[in-house]
Amino acid sequence: MTRYDFTPLFHSTVGFDRLARMIDSALETADSSQNYPLYNIEADGEDRYRISIAAAGFSEEELTIETNEQTLTISGQKSEKTPETLFLHRGIANRDFVRKFQLADHVKVTGANLVNGLLTIDLVREIPEEKKPRTIEIRKSAPKTLIAKAKQLIEGEKKNKPAA
Repeated sequence: MTRYDFTPLFHSTVGFDRLARMIDSALETADSSQNYPLYNIEADGEDRYRISIAAAGFSEEELTIETNEQTLTISGQKSEKTPETLFLHRGIANRDFVRKFQLADHVKVTGANLVNGLLTIDLVREIPEEKKPRTIEIRKSAPKTLIAKAKQLIEGEKKNKPAA
C-alpha cells in the first residue's frame, strides 16, 4: 500500500484540512478495494443527483442512512442470520456493509426509497442566494457626475484666483 504525505502542501494554507481528510479517505477506500455493494451515481439535471445502491436482501429496518458534516454514510446490517444452509453456489452476497460518500458544499439529502432491492437516495444542491453569482449593473451616469463635479471645482478655483 502506497501512502502519500500531503503535509508540505498544507504548510502555507489555512482551512484546507477538510480537503486533506477527503484525500486520505479516498485513498483508504481505494486501497481497501471495497466493491460491495455495487452502486451508481447519476446526475438528474444541473443540481440534482441520485445514488442507487444494490441492497438485495436488506429490509428498510436493516439499512441506515446518516449525514454528518459533508459525509453521507449508508450502512446495512443483517438483523438475523439464516440457519446454516449448504450452498452449491453462493453468488448473492449477504453481508453487512458501510459505504461513505463525500458531499460537496450545499448538497443535501432530500429522500430515500427501497424498491425491489434497490436503495435510491436523492440529493440536491441548494446554493444560498448570498453565494450565487450576481451581476453588478454599471451606471453610466456616475462618471459624468464625477467629471461634472471635477469641472465645477476647477472652474470655481479659476474664478477665485486673482487674474495675473
